[in-house]
Amino acid sequence: MSTIRLRFLGTGTSQGVPVVACACSVCRSTDPRDARLRSSVLLSVGGADLLIDAGPDLRQQLLRAEISSVDAVLLTHEHMDHVAGLDDLRALNFHLRRPMDIHSNADTLASIRRMYHYAFAEDRYPGVPELRLHEVPGDRMRVAGVDLEVITVMHGRMPVLGFRHGPLAYITDAKWIAPDQLDRLRGLEVLVINALRIKEHPTHLNLAEALDIVAELAPKRTYFTHISHLLGRQADLERTLPPNVQLAVDGLEVLAEG
Repeated sequence: MSTIRLRFLGTGTSQGVPVVACACSVCRSTDPRDARLRSSVLLSVGGADLLIDAGPDLRQQLLRAEISSVDAVLLTHEHMDHVAGLDDLRALNFHLRRPMDIHSNADTLASIRRMYHYAFAEDRYPGVPELRLHEVPGDRMRVAGVDLEVITVMHGRMPVLGFRHGPLAYITDAKWIAPDQLDRLRGLEVLVINALRIKEHPTHLNLAEALDIVAELAPKRTYFTHISHLLGRQADLERTLPPNVQLAVDGLEVLAEG
């Protein structure tokens, strides 16, 4: 048995919360729980630290959480709110004196090569990030000594990777989960899954759809993430959720035994 620790570095959707130029009650909230950086977590197992997603707030997230070492990065998909901070990994390159291993599917890695072409040039400019790309081999992988199940969910028409280690699973940007993939999420102690807003969305689960999945899987604890200002204020929502379900907040740490 080893302790699994999941730290929420950010729990917001692509625009974060507050949203630029928005004056809604959530964006004007003085409750610090309503302020959300773009979604990212640090999964720590047996001395290994795996960063899941590296969005545009990565520098701020690493500084705020006082993270000075990451063993590898897992990317769920290629959208900018999940990959736009990869350049900031060069600070860890310098500190750790090694390239950073990046794991994802083939389409995401191809996008990374295109977006960060300067990092892969033969004649690289001094100081660019050193990124070592690895394609996920299938539905199981081992990264920095950590065994992971790879769960594929659909974000509209785009496959997105989720990850399970023992009793804990992290899913983001899902709209639909195929029955065979849903079966691989049974028996969880901790489920993290996206819940964007109240109104239905074409490529993300809304609150009702996320709660339906929770009812189907019956994990012991569920934390919603990838939350937009359109979901509402933390204080209002937490009174309406089932007792084993809560909204994640930036800085929250969740423990599980596996």
